[in-house]
Parts: sequence; C-alpha cells; structure tokens
Amino acid sequence: MTGLLVLLRHGQSTWNAQNLFTGWHDVPLTPKGEQEAKTAGETLLEAGIVFDLVFTSMQIRAIETNRIALSALGQSDVEVRQDWHLNERHYGALQGLDKKATTAKYGAEQTNIWRRSYDIAPPPVDISSPEHPRQDLKYKDIPVDQLPASECLKDVVARVVPYFETNIAPELKKNKNILITAHGNSLRALVMYLEKLNPQQISELNIPTGVPRRYEFSGTSSNHLNIGKVEYLGNAVEIAKATQAVADQSKGAGH
Repeated sequence: MTGLLVLLRHGQSTWNAQNLFTGWHDVPLTPKGEQEAKTAGETLLEAGIVFDLVFTSMQIRAIETNRIALSALGQSDVEVRQDWHLNERHYGALQGLDKKATTAKYGAEQTNIWRRSYDIAPPPVDISSPEHPRQDLKYKDIPVDQLPASECLKDVVARVVPYFETNIAPELKKNKNILITAHGNSLRALVMYLEKLNPQQISELNIPTGVPRRYEFSGTSSNHLNIGKVEYLGNAVEIAKATQAVADQSKGAGH
C-alpha cells in the first residue's frame, strides 16, 4: 500500500497583494491568506485525512499556512520537516519589482518569457544583493554554490524532484500520508514530475492558493509512483474561481 499525498499552496502573501515578484523574499500572509490556510485545514478535516508527516519550505508564508491549516485540522502535533529545496522559484533581479511596471519596462513578451519559459531564467542577482539567499541567515549553512541567484522552472525541477525522490517518496511507500505545503512553482515542479507533464503542459498549469490537491497512488513502476486518482478538495465552483484568479494575476507575474 502507498500513502496519500496532499499538495497545498500557501495563502496570499503581502507581496502577492501588492503585485510584486516575490520568489525567495520572505514575506508573511495577508489576513486573506490566513483565511485561505484555515479553510484548507477545514477542507482536509472534512475529507477525514490524518497525516503522518508534513513537509514545508523554509519560507514564512508556507510555514504559517501549514501551521494554520494543521491547527484547523486538529493535527498540530504532526511532525513537520522544513527544507529549502521546497522553496519558491528565485526570480533573480525581478524580486521586489512591481509586475505591471516590469512589463511596461521590458515588454509583455520578455516578461512572459521570464515568467513562463521552462528554461530561461530572469537576470541573476549579485551575491552582495539583499535578494541573494547568502544574505539571509536561514541559509548560512548551505554551500553558496547551491543557492540560486535566479531560476527558471527547469532549475526548480532539478532541486525539488531529487529531494522528493530521496525524502518524501520513501515515506509514501511506507503507507504514510504526507502533506507538502509549499509554493506555486515548487508545487508545479512536483506536479510535472508526478503527472509526467511536458514543458508546454506545465506552462499552462495554474495552482490555486489554499486549495488541497490530493493524490492517491496505485503502486510503483520503475520506482515511480503511479497515480490512481488526483483531485482538488473543496467546492468545485470556488476552486475554479481561485484557479482563474491565479491565471489572471500571473499574466506577467510570479510568486
């Protein structure tokens, strides 16, 4: 038997609300984001899922979403493991910039290439920049050559998938139910891997904030988890609205 996997994207952050490229910049949730996290926990409670282990990124918006959701679920005592491999995509020199202003400066085509291209990253930041992870004490023990100065989705896949295969998949194969609370792009990287999507398919995928995505597996083949069923949990109409909201905001955007 294989356990269940649930992916949960963090709720709205303050920089999401201000329409800024966020990436690795550490920002808290808005009140709306806190409510999204609470609703996610209530949805998981209604679904009757009991988690054995939880993984989050090292970024506060994911950590807080996870804490609030587990509290609403009544499972605050479950083990939580934090790791930078689940962090959001690093948006390089775009981090902190207004999305509309960036589009006005560089043009919609170039901005969209940086945002949605599978293998073209934005301009990198210098190691002395406040936006370089080396300047954040949370990452002081990570070799500097492993820390990104800018990433495309291909780069995110390259760090998320090996972490999943080494640290999370073995737990699922032990029949443990797992929750991963992370970010739009780190979760898109996982969805691409799990559902065997190509770059074009993943470029068109929008993951709504605060909506649990449940995977049931039918076993493994060649060490890959075979999906038996995948679905978002919650009200279908509200999920459709939330997904469209992400699609609308992400025209020239990044989270």
